[in-house]
Amino acid sequence: MRLYGKNYTRREIEQKVPDIRQICGTRQYELTEGATRGTRVVDVNTGILRYSVVLDRGMDISLADYKGINLTHLTENGEVHPAFYESVGMEWARIFFGGLMTTCGMTYLGPPGRDGTEELGLHGRYSAIPARRVKDLSDWHGDEYEIILAGEVKETVQMGTKMRMERRITSTAGKAVIHICDRVTNTGTSEAPFTILYHINFGFPLLDSGTRIILQSREIIPFDEYSGSRQKKMFCSEEPRRAAVEENYFCLSDADAEGKACAMLVNDRLMGGIGVYIKVSVDTLPYFCEWKMMDERDYIIALEPANVICENRGILRKRGMLPILQSGESRTMDIEIGVLEGEKEISFMENALKNVIAL
Repeated sequence: MRLYGKNYTRREIEQKVPDIRQICGTRQYELTEGATRGTRVVDVNTGILRYSVVLDRGMDISLADYKGINLTHLTENGEVHPAFYESVGMEWARIFFGGLMTTCGMTYLGPPGRDGTEELGLHGRYSAIPARRVKDLSDWHGDEYEIILAGEVKETVQMGTKMRMERRITSTAGKAVIHICDRVTNTGTSEAPFTILYHINFGFPLLDSGTRIILQSREIIPFDEYSGSRQKKMFCSEEPRRAAVEENYFCLSDADAEGKACAMLVNDRLMGGIGVYIKVSVDTLPYFCEWKMMDERDYIIALEPANVICENRGILRKRGMLPILQSGESRTMDIEIGVLEGEKEISFMENALKNVIAL
């Protein structure tokens, strides 16, 4: 384990530390204020990276900071209890906490609209489903302390679609990296639509005027005419402005030699340079969507790996783009989120991306 600028063996740590939570590990609690009351949360501390896994919101991640520097955007809603969820229209936005990661899906996502006889609300039901069978599997592996949370989320309906996600979140003490492994299985007897998007959100001070966005992409499609008019500015942020309008871009990822694609947000002026990267496998998550909102207070940029463009399911079906899982079929998504500090680390990653970026 490397902490505080020094390497330690397990024995050296255990000689001086009676409870590992003194320097790293997990801590579980329930929120008590307002609409968040009763929401179960597990705080993870790697020694340099801290983040909060919200068990009752599908094991999504709300707050996150690196060495005390906030990385993400937390909406005024906070980690609302899922009992307040309403599925119609834009009501999902009333419980959206933003956070480092909000999962959208599993059977529909994107804007509200109709698919056949079914009215679908914004971004699906996933983030309002509490996780079950949650386990803290954190333990020593040799001289490294691995922090591991595992659980499952089921999106099911009687005489209808039945989907199960098994989620595993892993970090190593002393490192600023989060690994998320999601395995989604259609446990029903008929084929089912499967759409998933990871809404990964960044806020102040990581997000500020001049913060750069780097996307490993070979094709970019603006969502609407306004986004198209702003496309030349999609790779940098600005000062917040009152009554700003959201921008959305669909980016088809370009894979490196290992089949991975990467997106990165970089603030060169913060602590000598802070960057956060997102790395995924293109075979299961071929798109990055960018959501840019430069409004006052609602000041946020999201980079969103997805298995399809962020559109209503009815539109995807008409276009022949709707992903399907057959009965008993599974898909596994691996997402890595990591923090880079200093010009050397950022430049190394950026130079690696230049070899495959085709904008």
